[in-house]
Amino acid sequence: MAGRQEKALIGFVGLGMMGLPMVQKLQQAGHRLVVWNREPEAYDQLSDVLIAENPRAVAEQAGIIFLCVLDDRAVDDVVFGQGGIAEAANPSHLIVDHSTGLPVPTQARAEKLKSTCGADWVDAPVSGGPGYAREGKLTIMAGGEPDALARAAPFMDAYAGRTTLMGPVGAGQTAKVINQAICGVGYVLMAEVHRLATQSGLAADRLPQCLAGGHADSALLRYAYPKIDAQDFVPVASKASQMAKDLKNVEAEIKRLGLALPIVQLAKERYADYVAAGHGDNETASISELYK
Repeated sequence: MAGRQEKALIGFVGLGMMGLPMVQKLQQAGHRLVVWNREPEAYDQLSDVLIAENPRAVAEQAGIIFLCVLDDRAVDDVVFGQGGIAEAANPSHLIVDHSTGLPVPTQARAEKLKSTCGADWVDAPVSGGPGYAREGKLTIMAGGEPDALARAAPFMDAYAGRTTLMGPVGAGQTAKVINQAICGVGYVLMAEVHRLATQSGLAADRLPQCLAGGHADSALLRYAYPKIDAQDFVPVASKASQMAKDLKNVEAEIKRLGLALPIVQLAKERYADYVAAGHGDNETASISELYK
């Protein structure tokens, strides 16, 4: 009788607040991984993975490589920088980028990789935070060819509750821009309505229960508002600096399209002010501290 076939290695680059629980879910699903992270201390939280010397070494061992790094600059570095993925990529490779960036640089990056080594690209930013990653409930908005996404989907199922193909490469990042516009405005709105509720003498903690099922009900009212009310900001689930960075991306895309969206712009300014005051490492929901 033939022995059990060994599963192929998959690669993962970026073991931060999101990447680490995604890798752990992949392991729980039985996948074998080769990983790389800029800060080596992240490896202490993993076992039974191969640790690569650099992103190129990941590509030398794995045909599908998932990225979850900080921003467009970091993606360029791990793909096209010295020791990057592109040095070892070929037409059999697929890059799935879970990082949050901008649509146009994503499209240019995918075209460059395709023209130089023939590899495919799927932009697949995520929403839901580390908690949803640990529970396998992330929302993934994807851009790319349907066949490329189908190749990646069985792996993403380990940490995703929903994956939607929004169009060609770049469409995932466009959807993420919209997602972050909603979240950024929403967190600021939750901070402001909480201030309104407390100053008016209302039983502020009951507001989500009171509004449940009505038009004002939302995931933000059920998640962010109670954190603000309880000042439940530790441990940090997501950083204010990250939201500020994402809202800068939203602003850049708004300008590129020649739009005027003042409410989104105000949310971006609120987070910029909060981070400039030294609170970048604080919980995203703690934007409410501006209203004390």
